[in-house]
Amino acid sequence: MSAADRPRNPLAYKNEDFLDSDDARPLRIMAEYMQPLQAFHRQHISDTIVFFGSARITPDGPLGRYYDEARELARLVTVWSKGLPSHSKRYVVCTGGGPGIMEAANRGASDAAGRTIGLNIGLPLEQQPNQYITRELSFEFRYFFMRKLWFAHMARALVVFPGGFGTMDELFEILTLTQTKKIERRIPVLLYGTAYWNEVIDFEAMVRHGTISREDLALFRFADDPATALALLQQGIAAVPEEAEPAFAHSRQPLF
Repeated sequence: MSAADRPRNPLAYKNEDFLDSDDARPLRIMAEYMQPLQAFHRQHISDTIVFFGSARITPDGPLGRYYDEARELARLVTVWSKGLPSHSKRYVVCTGGGPGIMEAANRGASDAAGRTIGLNIGLPLEQQPNQYITRELSFEFRYFFMRKLWFAHMARALVVFPGGFGTMDELFEILTLTQTKKIERRIPVLLYGTAYWNEVIDFEAMVRHGTISREDLALFRFADDPATALALLQQGIAAVPEEAEPAFAHSRQPLF
C-alpha cells in the first residue's frame, strides 16, 4: 500500500474518540471556560445577578408562589437594569438554565424583553434547558466546578430561593469564597423566603456552636417579596465599589 492509500488519522482536535477520552479531560475543562468567555465578550456581558433555587418548584405546586415571585423579581431586575444610563454596567439575570426557579427567573427577564443567561448541566433527571434563555447565552456544562466558576465569575449579586442539595451547594460556595476572601469584592447574597431558610438552616446554632462567627451572618440578608428584594439588591450593589474586571481578577490567589 502506498503512502497515499494509507488511512489518515484525524487531527487531534477533530478526533472525537480522543476528545472524549480521559487523556483529553484538561481540554474539555478548558473548553468549558473558553466557550462562555468568548460568548460573553461578544455579547458585552460582564455583570450578572444570579438566581438559584429548586428545579422542582412549579407554578401550581405547594411552593408555587416562589415561582411567581422569582419571575416577578427577575422582571423587575431586568427593567431596572435596562433603565440604567448607557455608560453604566448592565445586570443580566443568570440561572442554572433548568426548570423550576431557574425557568421562572429566565422567564421574568424575558417578560421584560431582556437578555438572560442559562448555565445548564447534563443530568439524568430534571435538568433540560428552559425555553426562556437567550439563544446566544445558553450553555451546556459537563463539569459542575466549571459551571460554578461562571456563576461566581461575573456575579454582582445572588438571590437564593428555596431549594435542595444543589441550591445549598451553590449558596455555600459563594458564602465560603466570600468568607475566606477568595473573592475580595463583596457579592450581596439575598435569601428569599425567610421562613424556609430559618427552618432548614439554623444559622444561629452555627454561631452558638462556634462553627461560624456572628459577623458571618452579615454575609447575607433576607427578603420575602419582590419589591423589597429589588431594593436590597440595589443597595447591596451600590455599596460595592465599581470594578473593571470580573471578580476573580482580584482574588487573593490564582483560581487555577
